[in-house]
Amino acid sequence: MTVVIEREEWELNPLAYVFLFVSCFASIFLCPYFSKGSAKGAASAYPFDLGPSAPFLRFQRSFLLIYSIASVLFGASSYFPVIEVLQTISGEYEYMQYGLGREQMALVLAAGAAGGLFLGTFSGILFDMIGPRNACMLYCVLHLLVGLLKTVRWLRSMWVESICLALASSVFHFCFETWMVTEHEKHGHKQDLLNDTFWLMTFYESASLVGSQGVANILVKDLHKKFSRLGAFAALFAIITILYIRKAWKGNQDVSIIGSYRKSFSAHVLRDKKIWILVWAQASIHFSVVVFWFLWAPTIVADGREVHLSRIYPCFIGSRMLGSTAFPLFSGIASSLHTEDSLTASFVIAAAALSIVVYDYQEIGLLVILFCIFHACVGFILPSLAKLRSMYLPNELRGGMITLSLAPANAVILLVLINRAYNRSIENSTIMALAACGLLTAGACIHILRRWRKHPRQNWRNL
Repeated sequence: MTVVIEREEWELNPLAYVFLFVSCFASIFLCPYFSKGSAKGAASAYPFDLGPSAPFLRFQRSFLLIYSIASVLFGASSYFPVIEVLQTISGEYEYMQYGLGREQMALVLAAGAAGGLFLGTFSGILFDMIGPRNACMLYCVLHLLVGLLKTVRWLRSMWVESICLALASSVFHFCFETWMVTEHEKHGHKQDLLNDTFWLMTFYESASLVGSQGVANILVKDLHKKFSRLGAFAALFAIITILYIRKAWKGNQDVSIIGSYRKSFSAHVLRDKKIWILVWAQASIHFSVVVFWFLWAPTIVADGREVHLSRIYPCFIGSRMLGSTAFPLFSGIASSLHTEDSLTASFVIAAAALSIVVYDYQEIGLLVILFCIFHACVGFILPSLAKLRSMYLPNELRGGMITLSLAPANAVILLVLINRAYNRSIENSTIMALAACGLLTAGACIHILRRWRKHPRQNWRNL
């Protein structure tokens, strides 16, 4: 007699997509109502109600178009399809196609983390001096190289791809933001409009990631193609981005004198405790996001649970979009809260969501909700940190500061990957708990920054 074992597969309610879409739509289009109702006579904090600011609107649209294309490029080149089997990490199938075992996979990823640590850390300082336009061009060239490596079989090298993607990721974190802020100031646009662009960057980036993943899923239906179509798609988008930047981006930033830059960087970044607080906050959110993308799949499919992981992914990105739309509501002119207050709360909520996942076994539905809460907080944190950088940091030092903040996170990621490659003595729960602790300490640091802003003459040792 044959015994049939039935395995129940968990499915996401389709209404979740509708809820996220409607929530984002309502959050964006109800923003003017709350802003104007609370701040009479104040300038509109709503990015689509600019009145006479037509030049800024043209500038913003042009930049967001470039940024969206670059985000699609980032999502396509670094795409790892989620196969409907139980895996330790998302994207494991691509490595298995090239004969890599678990330890080799960890070492390949560690090579990328090392590239981001040793090369990416200094890339921001370098391109602060020679101009963000060159950084954006390097970003596109790196993705073009990765696309060619994926397309041409005899050129294939997972090690080179990992290092190029890690370096491109480090450059992406600062190059477009630095260019936008520099051009915004050069054209004399209002400072409050800059804050609108920050949250729109997060919103458009998330939307582009969803679109790129959808296209990638279509292109790699036949997994035996070994992702050559995906590589060609990434290479094509890299060429389009390069041509668009060359056409729409006229002129270069003046090259900074090394001695002058070093003196300014030392005074404003290395010796300013406020900047170090922002460095730690950025490092914490970067580390937690990387840890999440490594561990969310094995956490959800633990104990042999079956689920369509590729259908859950859009909910996370949609939650990030929703979180970004909350930024103008809590950080605009009409808000009674300071940026530091709402940012502290976001860090604490994100840490709490990860802590529940770490210390308490949960059903899949609750895990998805907790991860969505985490991503909604990330969507709010990213533009908030960008706003604080504009408040406390000179624009010409922005790239060096951002890449410096990524160094601690990349160092910890490198150590964890090397450990997992050789002895696996660190559990997944321990890694996620470390990310939660980092978020809590970041929230505490932002709270200290708020107190210092409230009492600027108070000695730091008394805070």
